[in-house]
Amino acid sequence: MSGIDWDRLRDIRRDIHAHPELAFAEHRTAALVAEHLRGLGIEVTTGIGGTGVVGVIRGSADGPTVALRADMDALPITEELPRPHASQTPGVMHACGHDGHTAMLLGAAEILSGARNFAGTVVVVFQPAEEGAGGAPAMIADGVLTDFGIREIYGIHNIPGIEAGHFAVRPGTQLASFDDLDIVLSAAGGHAMAPHLTGDVVVAGAALVTALQTIVARRLDPSVMAVVSITAFNAGSTNNVMPPTARLRGTARCLSPQARDEIEKLVREISASVATAHGVDVEVGYEHRYPCTVNDATAAARSARVAAEVVGADRVDPNCAGILAAEDFAFFLDEVPGAYAFIGNGPITPERGPVHNPAYDFNDDVIEPGSRYLAAIALEALADLRTPPTGP
Repeated sequence: MSGIDWDRLRDIRRDIHAHPELAFAEHRTAALVAEHLRGLGIEVTTGIGGTGVVGVIRGSADGPTVALRADMDALPITEELPRPHASQTPGVMHACGHDGHTAMLLGAAEILSGARNFAGTVVVVFQPAEEGAGGAPAMIADGVLTDFGIREIYGIHNIPGIEAGHFAVRPGTQLASFDDLDIVLSAAGGHAMAPHLTGDVVVAGAALVTALQTIVARRLDPSVMAVVSITAFNAGSTNNVMPPTARLRGTARCLSPQARDEIEKLVREISASVATAHGVDVEVGYEHRYPCTVNDATAAARSARVAAEVVGADRVDPNCAGILAAEDFAFFLDEVPGAYAFIGNGPITPERGPVHNPAYDFNDDVIEPGSRYLAAIALEALADLRTPPTGP
């Protein structure tokens, strides 16, 4: 492990940051990853789930197979600060740290391939299109879990606001479900001087925005973390015409599968009621996107234990609160056991903003602990899977 060139991995991270690619267009990144893995003597398969890359690291003896996953895609955001490694692609940047996730998994692959003194196989999965485009289900559909015989899977995500290099994980729901709302209100439309002759979709839409906020505030169990956000409201184009349509778009997120179903039911009921009250028609589009990311309890405990071995128990929260971000790693955990952990990116500052922000940047200081954790969790999972359970 002492032979790992961490400066080189930092440079790779910054190179990926400077050349960001959107979902399913990660061709340069995928080629860089594949070349690096081949240079380590790792078997490589490309084109899984579109632009996904898979490396297979075989130990010195037969045994079970576990996987480690990192995402590779960037976001359609313009980078704000003139860093030496700032994005060279207008309107696209790594604003969620997937460049760092990729570097950490490359580091783990380097650690594991350098020793191979373990029984079993570690599959490193470099996934495209996490940011809302469903790269995980695309890789699953292409057989990444079944073809490689993966029994467990682990991942990691940086979190600004947690101290750099600290870890947090929890058994159960770590991240929220994520659904899209697309609501269209319609009426005849007409002259602004005679609103009584047509339903007013603007007033109805305004009322609906407010009414939908009562779902979390008044209709759900207060102990359930959830949010319903309307993020776009489009209607009309001039000042003297009552528009015939208004479109509301947004998202619903929660940490409970049961609450997820309840939110959809309430969105549909409230939309219909508000439309009726204002004399307009409504069509509700409600698309289930990502499920909750639910950690297996045993895998989460293993994750916390390994993180404590890597950075010290005082730097690990083994039962952190879930957050309302969503992750398509959830699709992997719906198929096989595993755990998704957080690693701190350090404080949020003007020079290093939160995720999905033009000032964001991954903290290179966490590449080493992140890589060490990923390699260690793979080895620990292999060892535990080889050990038969005890007791009655």
